[in-house]
Amino acid sequence: MNHLTRRGALGLSLAGLGAAALHPAAAQTGSIELTVHYPMPAFFKDVMETIAAEFTAANPGIRIRYPAPSPNYEEAVQAVLRQGAAGGLPDVSFQGLNRLRVLTERRLPVDLTPFLAREGSAEARGWSQPILNLSRFGGIQSGMAFATSNPIVYYNLNLVRRAGGDPEKLPTTWDELLALSGRIAALGDGISGMHFRWAGDDWMFSALLYGHGGRMLTEDEKDVAFNGPEGHAAVALIDRMVKEGRMQPLTVDAALQAFYAGKLGIFSGTTAYIGSMLRSIGPSVELRTTKMPVIDPVRGRLPTGGNAAVMLTRDPSRQDAAWRFIAFATGPRGQEIMTRGTGYVPNNTIAPRDERYLGAFYRENPLFRPAMEQVPIAQPWYAFPGSNGVRVTETIVDNLARIVEQRAAPEGALADMAREVKRLLPR
Repeated sequence: MNHLTRRGALGLSLAGLGAAALHPAAAQTGSIELTVHYPMPAFFKDVMETIAAEFTAANPGIRIRYPAPSPNYEEAVQAVLRQGAAGGLPDVSFQGLNRLRVLTERRLPVDLTPFLAREGSAEARGWSQPILNLSRFGGIQSGMAFATSNPIVYYNLNLVRRAGGDPEKLPTTWDELLALSGRIAALGDGISGMHFRWAGDDWMFSALLYGHGGRMLTEDEKDVAFNGPEGHAAVALIDRMVKEGRMQPLTVDAALQAFYAGKLGIFSGTTAYIGSMLRSIGPSVELRTTKMPVIDPVRGRLPTGGNAAVMLTRDPSRQDAAWRFIAFATGPRGQEIMTRGTGYVPNNTIAPRDERYLGAFYRENPLFRPAMEQVPIAQPWYAFPGSNGVRVTETIVDNLARIVEQRAAPEGALADMAREVKRLLPR
């Protein structure tokens, strides 16, 4: 369990990265301009600009141009699919790990295996086999993992104390967390107890499903598996969040604004929010993070979220430059910039153990530790087969909304979810 006040967080901004503060305008005009597409600018805009500045300073023959970023992973993959059909693909795109499968099935990514082979030992460059496997589909290296995360819990210790909680003994089980949330909500004055990020995608639902030891589909991927005992336990827990934890049906953005303002006690979501939390919390928030409660101590797992850099250009004269950019972004310095600026877990084994990069960072910044401590129980974010992956995600989210908004009982919503998702699977 780790904490940091707003004052103590000021030194963690991107502005304090030393050489990373290079302004993109300082880069020299080069002979190649790479178009690089990325999602979620709220997380990645500053990071991407810093990476581009340092990369172009070291590679003056290459310039980076960022078109308008996509707001989320779903729209990012849809944009690339449209461009793949109509022409005008970017040279490089950062895509959600759960969307690489559909791109690979459409044969859009360039296989990065030959580029890795040119580097010699991938392990020596910090790209371990488990890291590479996160973005390996269909027998090819579809991408290189850039930013990965797992779910953690954020607490406002000021509200925890007011509700009679002990900041040194924060909940380790969902029963304890829901009880504390109910007490925080009872404080009144517009204060909410908790928010569990149920909207947007299926990632946090999978955290509860995997936490119970469940899985999304059967082994042969021909039928749903999330409607078994583990899935029933997962949706029942979401229902309890509303009834016992008094969770309101807030959007993610509304919940974050409430947390920043000191009006929300507990927020459960990706570790990637750490950076924005530190930049946005008000003086009434003393922040602490903990690991996500996992229900089954033996089978329980957590999903790995995040994105990977994908090469899309088929032009051999541009591929070398695209690979050099990808290698820098996923190398130790690129991963240092990304981790400091966001809170995502680094995907290069050199970065967290080398004092030149993040060696001292995790010792000095305990808020970032829970996500690293959960890596051993993390598994890939499930990628649904076929061309209906985005529709499957929308179906899951729509039915979770019915539970959170108390428009359907959890059992009925789960049954509807299973029936609708099965209809969308490949036959």
